[in-house]
Amino acid sequence: MQGRKQLRSSTAGTFIAILAVLVLAVDQFTKYLALQNLPYQQTVEVWGRFLQFYLTRNPGAAFSLGEEVTWIFTIVLGIAALAIVVIAVRGVRARTWAVVLGLLLGGILGNLTDRLTREPGFGIGHVIDFIYTPWMMPAIYNVADMFIVTMMICVALLVLVGIRLDGTRVPREKDAVTADDDEPSDGTADADVAATDEASPSGSER
Repeated sequence: MQGRKQLRSSTAGTFIAILAVLVLAVDQFTKYLALQNLPYQQTVEVWGRFLQFYLTRNPGAAFSLGEEVTWIFTIVLGIAALAIVVIAVRGVRARTWAVVLGLLLGGILGNLTDRLTREPGFGIGHVIDFIYTPWMMPAIYNVADMFIVTMMICVALLVLVGIRLDGTRVPREKDAVTADDDEPSDGTADADVAATDEASPSGSER
């Protein structure tokens, strides 16, 4: 089943790159503002318990897991970013996939930049986290994390509804059966029936 008009390979790649750069810029700018204006590891209430700021540096993953193996997360982020670039170049033609992958790539690059450029050193830098929503989750996160989580959910939804990277849809089993039933006959069956009628008696007399 054909979806919307497909994007050209160059257009899809450019679209993904622009979105990724925008997300990366927003993420790094908000981290810069947090470092310049927020006290370290002190709660700043913005909207009660709905939204708070709490500046901290995270050497690990979510919930500070894996603090002793920061370099592993750097490698994982690098591989994920490279995989998205390869997918974008080779197969993305759908505008929906271009948006999702572009925003996801931007989030990944945001945290990867921290791992590569921030203290204590290259590849083991600590990620700047400062957003805290205690009503939703106990973790402290950043703008990049928001895009990573939401876009991963979007990826799962696109896969579940059967939208391919090129914009076409995976045919459902029911649709495939209907399509087979609607296929025009090649005339073989009709010819066999006609031949059978000719060979049979014209009918018994009463």
